[in-house]
Amino acid sequence: MSGNSFQYNRGNCLNNFIEQSFPFGLEFFLSKKNHIFILSTTRNPIGMKHYTLFSIALLFAFQIFAQQTINPTPAKDRLDGIARRNKLQEKSYFNNLNFRNVGPTIMSGRAVDVDVNPDDPTEFYVAYASGGLWHTVNNGQSFDPIFDKEDVITIGDIAVDWKSRMIWVGTGEVNSSRSSYSGTGIYTSSDSGKSWINKGLQETHHIGRICLHPTKAGTAWVAALGHLYSPNKERGVFKTTDAGNTWKQVLAIDENTGAVDLCIDPSNPDIVYAAMWHRERRAWNLVESGSTSGIYKSMDAGENWNLMTKEGSGFPVGEGVGRIGLAVYPKNPQIVYAVLDNQAKRIEDEKVDTSVLVVKQLKDISKENFMSLNDSKLEKFLRHNGFPEKYTAEIVKDLIRKDSVKPASVLDYLNDANNSLFDTPIIGSEIYRSEDGGKSWKKTHDSILKNLFYTYGYYFGRISVSPFDDKKSCLWPSLIMSTDGGKTLNPLMATIHMAITMQFG
Repeated sequence: MSGNSFQYNRGNCLNNFIEQSFPFGLEFFLSKKNHIFILSTTRNPIGMKHYTLFSIALLFAFQIFAQQTINPTPAKDRLDGIARRNKLQEKSYFNNLNFRNVGPTIMSGRAVDVDVNPDDPTEFYVAYASGGLWHTVNNGQSFDPIFDKEDVITIGDIAVDWKSRMIWVGTGEVNSSRSSYSGTGIYTSSDSGKSWINKGLQETHHIGRICLHPTKAGTAWVAALGHLYSPNKERGVFKTTDAGNTWKQVLAIDENTGAVDLCIDPSNPDIVYAAMWHRERRAWNLVESGSTSGIYKSMDAGENWNLMTKEGSGFPVGEGVGRIGLAVYPKNPQIVYAVLDNQAKRIEDEKVDTSVLVVKQLKDISKENFMSLNDSKLEKFLRHNGFPEKYTAEIVKDLIRKDSVKPASVLDYLNDANNSLFDTPIIGSEIYRSEDGGKSWKKTHDSILKNLFYTYGYYFGRISVSPFDDKKSCLWPSLIMSTDGGKTLNPLMATIHMAITMQFG
């Protein structure tokens, strides 16, 4: 089969058209919704009877394909596979072969968490999304990897009990990218990382936060986001009182809504806040918000919960509520900050650039209006959006004039995740502040926070507040600081690939 039709090479091919050309005069396109477009070509034409029979067979085949279900691999099967691999590795001829690192010097990808010794800030741990856990005792002049020999290397969050020096690692990056790999639950170490014990929660896959009780050793809460590509029950907030030997799921919404962030009142650890997030990722689509997203609060150490972001609270509700990050101000825990990835549609108030053709102009466009588009603008639009060179403005218009394709096919071709990142007019990132423990919320800023998340809110979404000044907060992915309670934001440095918890001094 040759491939000389609408080729599309932007990385995530399943988000876009799958195209094949057949030598006997047919071309077809499969959209992400399993819609099939069949075009007749002049090359080696075939009879209408064969064309019809082939079309029916093709539609039937794809209908069967679309109905196939692939179940997620259970945690037990994954762990059994790791055990088999470890046995093979023990017998490997290459066990005694030492490798030398020749670069690159910058590795490990996204930094997801930092935990600093409160009595000696030159000692801290750094966790990476796909690069393990690192420890320094000299303020970062050198690091030792302490998680490399475990069966998983992707991390969502860490927590350290500095009194007992017990380390907790929540595996599975919580950022919901295509490259966010699943973990195998909670690991703990009581000997500074020399050895580790898996403490369960293997089916949670992605862990957003671990909060340790400040006075009760062994008591912890875990925010589990759950499977990335499939629904599952093992998501929400989990609690242990025996250092992870047993767990209780204390907050659960549904099989697509998990906990992405968690924080406690440091003066009263019975008060716990949880950010719940509805998100569904598939190979062809990402649903990154939903009406079940919201902020919950417990007054009894997580045994019972109340939704704080109801209608009338001042915090957005509905299908547009996406990822939420939380922070409690330690000096006055009634003050709570939340950063929201608001997926609700934004009312456009900007002047439209009439010199260029943009995607939204093609939405619901009629054949007549498409044919009246300026050829020069259409040509620039096709080249800018990566259409194959053979599809010029003249050829595309000719296809539409002959009803070979519909105007909507052009939009379908572009309707992929990458395109939506920049062409979807959503509200985007917003900061909210509560001064009554989450009962009511106020947005801290009047202007739209442009170029902060774009629509990457599903990827980052963390906020931190200074323990000394409630007006000072920090946002990610860029280091953006506010010193006036979120009214204005100022970048501290260029955009960096991290989503860590800020250590304010």
